[in-house]
Amino acid sequence: MGVWLIDADVLAGSRFRNSALAETVATLGVLAGSWPYRPGQLDRPAQQRAAFQARMADDPVGRAFLKAAFRPNWLTDILCPPPEDDEHTFDDEMQRIRTASPAALRADLAGNDPVLDVPDLPSRISAVLDWVWAETVEPDWQRRERAFEADTIARTRRLSTSGWASALDDMRPGMRWLGEGKLQINAYDYPPLDLTNGQLLFIPTTSARGWVGWRRPHRYSVVYPCAGMLAEGQRSAPGALRRLIGPARATLLTLLDTPMSTTQLVSVTGFALGAVGNHLRILLDAQLVRRRRAGRSVLYYRTPDGNRLIRATTDTETPPT
Repeated sequence: MGVWLIDADVLAGSRFRNSALAETVATLGVLAGSWPYRPGQLDRPAQQRAAFQARMADDPVGRAFLKAAFRPNWLTDILCPPPEDDEHTFDDEMQRIRTASPAALRADLAGNDPVLDVPDLPSRISAVLDWVWAETVEPDWQRRERAFEADTIARTRRLSTSGWASALDDMRPGMRWLGEGKLQINAYDYPPLDLTNGQLLFIPTTSARGWVGWRRPHRYSVVYPCAGMLAEGQRSAPGALRRLIGPARATLLTLLDTPMSTTQLVSVTGFALGAVGNHLRILLDAQLVRRRRAGRSVLYYRTPDGNRLIRATTDTETPPT
């Protein structure tokens, strides 16, 4: 869908929404080797990839499903639809796949692989998704939700101060607001899709690119890469910096390469509000961060001295070549 036609009512009614199934699909694409990996997307990348490969080795139907579902620049429709309002959990969202007919699933996969011609195809596909959710996503779901919440806060604030063009243009590769009710979804030459009387959802995931989905005639979604990916600063803050100023302050300073509010920092890190405030005051006193007001929020960001400290402590951990 190259361009979506979105009137003022659809924009006014659009909202951000998390989806456990969308995040599971994003992770499945990485485990299957179909999509690029983003740092932090897997808790234990090597072990989880090996476990997934071992699981799939004895599942020819699952392998055929992956081959048909993930193709270059294409994701099968059965994995794309947005959740309904009453679908709050992974199991809620999975009911659509579990109860689908084998014939409908084979048609959506658009493949002629005879391996997929089995009567229990819905349960075989569901078993793959269930494994990814239980083994890789669910144990880390609260941390991912905090990252998604922080991204939503930042984009909502940008929307309120700078309008839809600013909020949407960098949401996912190839997408931008063209004005006059036109949202470019990708560069493909498809007829425009009119979303009049529809509901539009924006769903953050850890995917590197994202996708679009719909439940015609009235529900549409844009799945996009979450910015500030999963508080990677908690893992990537240099050890020398953690020893120098403490692990919590090192985490906050590492995250502040882009301006963030106290609320965002709490959402991303899971630190208590009071602790974040105390650490920020110390970083302010040390002139490693500054703050500025943006609307009703106060945003914190690194100073040149803060940037130099990050670089210096990072360099001490880089082995000589």
